[in-house]
Amino acid sequence: MRLTRRENLPLSPQKQGLPMPPYELPLENDNELIKLPNPQDWHSPVLDVTQAIEQRRSIRRYEPTPLSLAEVGHLLWCTQGIQKMTSAPGTLRTVPSAGARHALETILMINHVEGLQPGLIRYVASQHALLPLVQNSQAAVELADLCNQQEFVSQSAVTFLWIAVVDRMTWRSGARGYRYLHLDAGHVCQNLYLAAEPIDCGVCAIMSYDDTRLNAWLHLDGENHFVVYAASVGKKPEINP
Repeated sequence: MRLTRRENLPLSPQKQGLPMPPYELPLENDNELIKLPNPQDWHSPVLDVTQAIEQRRSIRRYEPTPLSLAEVGHLLWCTQGIQKMTSAPGTLRTVPSAGARHALETILMINHVEGLQPGLIRYVASQHALLPLVQNSQAAVELADLCNQQEFVSQSAVTFLWIAVVDRMTWRSGARGYRYLHLDAGHVCQNLYLAAEPIDCGVCAIMSYDDTRLNAWLHLDGENHFVVYAASVGKKPEINP
């Protein structure tokens, strides 16, 4: 029988009285954190938001010019930055999220970023810092293959990989939380597009990838934690095709 009334759905873990999952995953290793420039101390070039929306395009060609650490920090702050801690504890961030659950974590594939080795690195939003995971000079080539041979990924300066943390969302929303994860990912990626425009970067959102292989590459189980969206970033070429 089709269920149409919310009260007929199973109670969410929150309504069952179960504890709230942490707002951030624990640190996986003892690597030293790389602090990013304070977003209040670094100001990107000014660009009217209407102009940013009008000129936004998906860009699949990039200059080999590396991004600065400040530019990467700017993009991370605009997509997952914490503006305020709540008493829950929880977070209010630079993007909207269903129930303020903010159930995404960000892993970066570093290719051309000043001061960073190629490989995988995690954004630790609570400290506005980066946690090195794996140094891998072939990470960009491997990720391009996992993204169904989309070669522009291997030319990007950095590729954002957004990881869904399922129980952080379903704790409040139950099974409906799965759809909210994808809505939240859309909010985050759109902010990336707009934040990239003032610093002369192009973005290409990516949904074509081998879920099983990509999750395994990142050591994710594919059920409780999985890649929900991705996007490549790099300096725009002088002439876009």
